[in-house]
Amino acid sequence: MKKQIELSIPPEKISVGSILQTEAAKVLSVPVENISAVIPLRRSIDARTKKVIFRFLVDVFINEKPSVQSRIINYETVSENRRVIIVGFGPAGMYAALRLIELGIKPIVIERGKDVQSRRRDIRAIHQEQIVNPDSNYCFGEGGAGAYSDGKLYTRATKRGDVKKILEILVHHGADPEILIDTHPHIGSNKLPKIVQRIRQTILNSGGEIHFNSKVTDFVIQQNKILGVIINDSKEIFADAVILATGHSARDIFYLLHNKNILIQPKAFALGVRIEHPQALINEIQYHTKEKHPNLPAASYSLACNVNERGVYSFCMCPGGIIVPASTAQDEIVVNGMSVSRRDSPFANSGFVVEVTEKEFQKYEKDYPFNALKLQMEIEHKCYKLANNSQKAPAQRVTDFVEGKFSSSLPESSYIAGLTSVELHKELPSFITKRLKTALKIFDRKMHGYYSSEAIIVAPESRTSSPIRIPRDKETFMHLQISGLFPCGEGAGYAGGIVSAAIDGENCANAVGKFLGKSDS
Repeated sequence: MKKQIELSIPPEKISVGSILQTEAAKVLSVPVENISAVIPLRRSIDARTKKVIFRFLVDVFINEKPSVQSRIINYETVSENRRVIIVGFGPAGMYAALRLIELGIKPIVIERGKDVQSRRRDIRAIHQEQIVNPDSNYCFGEGGAGAYSDGKLYTRATKRGDVKKILEILVHHGADPEILIDTHPHIGSNKLPKIVQRIRQTILNSGGEIHFNSKVTDFVIQQNKILGVIINDSKEIFADAVILATGHSARDIFYLLHNKNILIQPKAFALGVRIEHPQALINEIQYHTKEKHPNLPAASYSLACNVNERGVYSFCMCPGGIIVPASTAQDEIVVNGMSVSRRDSPFANSGFVVEVTEKEFQKYEKDYPFNALKLQMEIEHKCYKLANNSQKAPAQRVTDFVEGKFSSSLPESSYIAGLTSVELHKELPSFITKRLKTALKIFDRKMHGYYSSEAIIVAPESRTSSPIRIPRDKETFMHLQISGLFPCGEGAGYAGGIVSAAIDGENCANAVGKFLGKSDS
């Protein structure tokens, strides 16, 4: 007999090996020896009251063996009969390649950056020497922006595709199986590179191709049909279709599309800052005590409100994390956040952003379709100048920001490249600062102590999503004008994180399969 029940486990008991069986026996009023197995389906932390507990949704098997089904995907060798170019090797590109292999189609991946291991040197150079390699950084290279910025796998895109399959593929390539049950699964940027390498090997072992240090500089198009791409201004590669999965920061691709009269459109995005607190403060607020139990992870939060008809919200919250420089050009500053798997940094940071709509970027109307992008770029270049033309990001104490004061000192921060004290309340656009100030007071009512002189804001958090959409047909996923071109993932404006980008990659691959008559559905 199988029963599905919910169990509540206090932190002090969570490390006891047999605790799930013991508690399940109590809830079901059966002898513990009659329980054959307890299979966790979902795990979360409930901190709504002062007594923090772990909640488990479990299947309990009583006097019968568990029937656990695991999906096994066989990636067989593909032939040369059908070839599809994938531009970009982030989550969307990776999962598009894997799905194409399932369909028997050969993926040819074109990645402007380096392999995931070689990227480390360029990322280290940003932190230590403030040198930005425009083709190898936190955004560009194997694994995309997700590989070195946390690996958070929580998504709301559950209706777009099979989230469980996305996670199972990661587990198949070495991720901890616990990501399959955690409410907010997380891998960590210290573990993701190995997983990315194994995915690469799966693609190569199945007959796919991957070209690193290969920047798409032109498209080969005839009679509104894409035939291939030109890389590094020299080499032509031809295929039956092209999946464009370049990420939200590949601005040169947007300009290339526009120069070839291929339709792109401005898109709303979000803009703001990173806010950083001591992790101990966030733990105290969320867990209602200064003495966090060692079995509890670093506490996280999610906050949102509406201020003057605009959403203001936390984004990509990193408990026990660090703020990182995510610039893709030397003359700009962009900040993001990440955590390693242990989440043991003494700091907690989160994006703290305001919705940006057409009203805010209409002053750039003459630059259409780049008007939203121009606003984004203007803020990033300004912050670089405010930091004395360096990657030492502009920062301000939260209380000084609200009170309109210069921060004569800044608290210790996780941002390795260093901070520059700047009056961000004056320098950032007023439509952002006014809403952030109001939201801070609202958030403090939700999390008393959030508004604190120990907290700082670091600017700018500007790459929450792409300010450009590459339009596609809702049914075929193909560009509205160009046959065989499939815009995909965050860079095309159809995803917002690792999992949603991976789902979109699979969906685009399925669409390509139908286009080429190779669908298995």
